[in-house]
Amino acid sequence: MLVIIGLIVGGVLVGKNLITAAAIRSQISQIEKYNTAVNTFRVKYGYLPGDIPEPAATQLGLQPRGAYQGEGDGNGVIEGMWTNSAGANWGAYPPTGEEGLFWNDLSAFGLVDGKFATATSTSLVNGGAHLNASGVASYLPAAKIGQGYVYVWSGGYNSISANKDGLNYFGVSNISGIDNGCNINSSPSFAVIDAYNIDAKIDDGIPQSGKVQALYVYGNTVTTRIQWSDPGATQGAPFTTATAGSSSTCFDNNNTAGVAQKYSTSQSNGTNVNCALSFRF
Repeated sequence: MLVIIGLIVGGVLVGKNLITAAAIRSQISQIEKYNTAVNTFRVKYGYLPGDIPEPAATQLGLQPRGAYQGEGDGNGVIEGMWTNSAGANWGAYPPTGEEGLFWNDLSAFGLVDGKFATATSTSLVNGGAHLNASGVASYLPAAKIGQGYVYVWSGGYNSISANKDGLNYFGVSNISGIDNGCNINSSPSFAVIDAYNIDAKIDDGIPQSGKVQALYVYGNTVTTRIQWSDPGATQGAPFTTATAGSSSTCFDNNNTAGVAQKYSTSQSNGTNVNCALSFRF
């Protein structure tokens, strides 16, 4: 009897591991497909999706671009908009401005699964309507793991400062809505062990370095627009300050100052849903 029970338990665990591995592969494959879609669009049309300016956009039958930078300006950086005016182009306001048009453009040419045609160059900017959880799906594709969504943002951890890195990212986190100041209500969507496995398979397995980092777009204030997936850290450069692991941490360095952070897989075997990820493209 004990042997039979052991076999059943072992089979359940193996089955669970296979399901988890399949989900991880699916999430990686989704990001890789989006990278391919971006490259295909850029090679064929000469611009990144969302960033393509007028008159090229309307000549291709795409949503018209706006008058200001961040609304389709062809500079190679995909930005959102705080408000419909000059100087309001910031890197972390999905899905406004180019960060909303990005999915429209890919969808229009069948380069991504799903249909996205809701966003305009000025949709959801300051003063627009609140977007609740049920409305997010018309702007952004669902992620393959958890209840998260995939969005685009730019500029790195200083996306709203003068020190933007000028790079573009796919972000994956839970999004429960976007308020009428275009502030995204976002939270972690990955179990720590899943975030680690994704990072390790396609990058360096370190949460604050490389092309895959434990960063996500969050917040209702300028100072917390880009956040590390850790309750003790918000915006800023990678850090090696002493960080203790806990049930709520995505990463820690065993509370040892000067040591690089690692995913907190030793906490509850990494099963706590504490991480969000961003993928540079």
